[in-house]
Amino acid sequence: MPKYVIEREIPQIGASTQEQLQGAAAQSCSVLEQMGPQIQWLHSYVVADRTYCVYIAPDVEAIREHAAKSGFPANRISEVRAIIDPTTRE
Repeated sequence: MPKYVIEREIPQIGASTQEQLQGAAAQSCSVLEQMGPQIQWLHSYVVADRTYCVYIAPDVEAIREHAAKSGFPANRISEVRAIIDPTTRE
């Protein structure tokens, strides 16, 4: 199944408290549970004013549906074409 990186522009998200991040995660997970196992959230990177979320989903439309239902923006959705790391050179 394809893997996607979702860029979400959320002003000052990097200043969120642990409780606020827990609430956002709970909201996202609640929608994911309703949508079923075909879409999975792996993790997110939180920076100053956006998040970069990594999902496994059947298509971009599933990502957009999750964004609409959860209330989180999906400003840019990119399909992962390859994953490299330091071991790739071997």
